[in-house]
Amino acid sequence: MSTVTDTATGGRIGAPVRRSGRGMLGRGVLGSTLVLLGGLVVATLPQSSVPMGWPLLVAMRDSDVGHLTGLTAVVVGLGLLTTAWLQLCRHVARVGRAADATADARGVALGLVRHATVLWSLPLLIAPPMFSRDGWSYAAQGMMVHLGVSPYEHGPAVLSGPIIEAVDPMWITTLTPYGPLPLIFGDVAASYTGNPWLLVVAHRLVALLGLVLLAWAVPRMARWSGVDPALASALALASPLMMTNGVAGLHNDLLMVGLMAAAVVAAVERGWVYGAILGGLAAAIKAPAGLVCVGVVLATLPLAAPMTARLRRFASVGAVAVATLLGLGVVSGIGSGWIAGLGVPATVNTVYSITTDVGGILDWIALHVGLGTPPATFLGLVRHVGTAAALVIIAITALRAPTGRPERAVVATATAVGALVLLSPVVHLWYLLWIAPFWCAMRLSSRAFGGLVAVSVLAGLMSPLESSMAGAYKAIFWVSILALTIYAVSMLTERSRLRLRRIEEAHAEESELVVR
Repeated sequence: MSTVTDTATGGRIGAPVRRSGRGMLGRGVLGSTLVLLGGLVVATLPQSSVPMGWPLLVAMRDSDVGHLTGLTAVVVGLGLLTTAWLQLCRHVARVGRAADATADARGVALGLVRHATVLWSLPLLIAPPMFSRDGWSYAAQGMMVHLGVSPYEHGPAVLSGPIIEAVDPMWITTLTPYGPLPLIFGDVAASYTGNPWLLVVAHRLVALLGLVLLAWAVPRMARWSGVDPALASALALASPLMMTNGVAGLHNDLLMVGLMAAAVVAAVERGWVYGAILGGLAAAIKAPAGLVCVGVVLATLPLAAPMTARLRRFASVGAVAVATLLGLGVVSGIGSGWIAGLGVPATVNTVYSITTDVGGILDWIALHVGLGTPPATFLGLVRHVGTAAALVIIAITALRAPTGRPERAVVATATAVGALVLLSPVVHLWYLLWIAPFWCAMRLSSRAFGGLVAVSVLAGLMSPLESSMAGAYKAIFWVSILALTIYAVSMLTERSRLRLRRIEEAHAEESELVVR
């Protein structure tokens, strides 16, 4: 075991790296456990589920005081996870900056990050879908496939019984916009059980395969940029954003982004065909994931490749990715009906969409100044402009970004995907998962790094403000106060800002001693 020197303070890090951070790990586990317990009170549950037969739990769910108590447990749990995560980042940053840090010490630091991620995720494995009811829809859609009913032709309303008791009424009659891969997993799970809670756990386990892929891919991408792999992994794998929206939230996006990151790494290490296949598998979850093919192409072309070679490689990678996507639908018998459902997410307005917010404000102004325009005129216009702008940014990135440099391919992937997310007509917090792993593996400016940490913390702490809380003003106010207080203590005090500055310095320093 190795001990290392903290060059920021000039002192020795007292305990061996392998034995450090027990309190930090325990605090994160306690935080996850509180999120689980609070989730039983505030999350939507099937009426026929076992917990709904517990008198105390039912009493808490039915009372304002009990509901606020559950929300408090969730937010306090998220606060504990946040402080544990920041301490984890500080710890691995200290190891990374140490002048006498060995490859073994850096490897132990990376192992600690992965260990923390596993421990903090464990209590959430059996939790109901948190901060969104999408997980219950996944269970119902998998059951539909198992029963021979296409989710591309019918909504979950064709089913009856416990399997649809917790499905969001907003989506009960809508077609699924997801590709065949999650439906295949759902079909397999439904062949073993019809219990919606067990199906949700099965879907979460599948989603966590994405976390495993990220644990493999992020350190490799970080090395390309000269960023400490352990710190990049801590930022990507164990952040409040990941714990809330990736693990607790149970979204297909986690497996999707894991496949995306693996596609770029596999393309560099094994060749563009492997990257294209993985990119097609990612698109088989959600179609926008196909944008990772931009990174696959740029990373696998020679330096300064001519435009003709670039275009040929895009055609080849695109053909393999599309063949993988469509072939999966054919082989499984599920088909490609997801194309008809691509517009389903855009049927709602979300506060996180910049184009929706701007369009809504312009419509409000038009109404009050008496322009006489039909409702949602500017909303539709701004959304279309935003989509067009995103496509232009993606095209410029694909055609102009440098080739033959893996670290620049990571930047290009983050740029293309980020443009789509930020200018999309609908944005949910979990869409940030699409960008975060690439962002964490990049060499960032001071301002960009600060933004990464701030967004990761805020996206975690504000997750309880889901759409089902609309109109619950007391709960919204209470959650907002708690979350902002925790954010201020974690990010804005003098001590916390010093800690963040040291983490940032470690991320910015190019090191030749990163784990090979």
